[in-house]
Amino acid sequence: MQQTWVGATAKQIARAVRRGDTSATQVVADHLDHIAATDPALTAFRVVRGGEAIVEAEKVDEQEDLANLPLAGVPVAVKENTAVAGLPTWNGSAAARQPTAEEDHEVVRRLRGAGAVVLGVTRMPELGLWGTTDDQTGTTRNPWRTDRTPGGSSGGAAAAVAAGLVPFAHANDGFGSVRIPAACCGLVGIKPGRGVVPAGIGADDWYGMAEHGILATTVADAAVGLAVLAGRRPGKLVEPQRLKVAVSLRSPVLGVRLDKPNREAVAAASRLLVAAGHDAVSADPVYPPALGVRGLATWFAAACRDAESAGIDLATLQPRTRRHISLGAWALRRGYVREADRAGWRERSIDFFTDHGADLMVTPALAGPPPKAEGWSSRSWRANMSVNIRYAPYAAPWNIAGLPALVVPVGLRPDGLPVAVQLVGPPGSELLLLAVAGQFELAAPWQRFAPSHARAAEPDAVRSPTWGVRRMVRRSSNDGPSDPG
Repeated sequence: MQQTWVGATAKQIARAVRRGDTSATQVVADHLDHIAATDPALTAFRVVRGGEAIVEAEKVDEQEDLANLPLAGVPVAVKENTAVAGLPTWNGSAAARQPTAEEDHEVVRRLRGAGAVVLGVTRMPELGLWGTTDDQTGTTRNPWRTDRTPGGSSGGAAAAVAAGLVPFAHANDGFGSVRIPAACCGLVGIKPGRGVVPAGIGADDWYGMAEHGILATTVADAAVGLAVLAGRRPGKLVEPQRLKVAVSLRSPVLGVRLDKPNREAVAAASRLLVAAGHDAVSADPVYPPALGVRGLATWFAAACRDAESAGIDLATLQPRTRRHISLGAWALRRGYVREADRAGWRERSIDFFTDHGADLMVTPALAGPPPKAEGWSSRSWRANMSVNIRYAPYAAPWNIAGLPALVVPVGLRPDGLPVAVQLVGPPGSELLLLAVAGQFELAAPWQRFAPSHARAAEPDAVRSPTWGVRRMVRRSSNDGPSDPG
């Protein structure tokens, strides 16, 4: 059988291209073939840059020195609300589409500067507002079960990674838009804390709540991707010494109940932490009632300001989006959106770790299963709000606080869909969160791709070693907890 690089990790691909074991052109061609065969059933991409991507790959191959390119020849997808030179910035619908970009967004520039090749832009819901991904041109589907959503707003990115269409993908997160799709699709998804990665998302980064992040199938890929976005030299993850970890099941939204599979996921994560030598203690943040009201008002207002800044004709938007924006205008008029409220919650969140002596916190990633993949874009605002809040209430508080947060898979639900937990830490704890996630990966490795795509995306030629025979070990210098070498 002819070797294909579909299913290799980003680190494996970059290493092989740097060594001359393969070419960026071959790697990109393999992935474009896989996209052509697979994406019609998933609708993960808005635009695929076939010929342009091959040309970019050839330019990588022509470089004389690849040693300093951590992503040499790695195919990557970019979320469609982030400027890619030569493409419109779609923002989730034709009505919200902005003109063809003349230059790359800074995070795209950094990905390309590291040797990555942009294969295309992935779909999102209109203005990135929702936890499901569809519009009148198509519905993006979860590779694990195509009757279910891959989440949102980075739903296309998550579907693409879970099906092996790209080794990892750029995404961004204003109210959970990296972590929710990661949980839906069995991926590692990291949202860095405030100021780590240049934002430049919408009018004002959703009042500073939105950050660029990474979706990947391994912790090592998430780590190198985040380092590139942050403009840092990728380093080696060091397995942490004994930590105190707060474990919380409390929902930030009063009345939202946690289902059994997500409750059991947190229990499984607690056992993994204890087996790794950490202390796991029950401790719940106090979510003040005003947090929900002010948080929602800020979310509404962010949509309003994005639409005004982009000069969008509101009459052309989906009814649910128009309603969201009108509530944002009302919240702004009433003075419900205040920096003091966000700063107060950030201070309380940081104090939580200090008061409990905790290094990080574990929460559920979701409260219930991913909703059905159906025409949410044509349904009412109330229906969309209800489903979003009921299944994914755990992510937004950490956007408001500006703290780093990560989602990591810990198993499967009885229905075969992935289940995950969220790790949250104080400012500057991104590498710690990744290192702990790496301990999870070594102790309880997950299936990297959805079952229906695993055979195509994990060829024998590039398959990782069998993780099941590896034991969690203390390590201080290697390629990272999840690097298969």
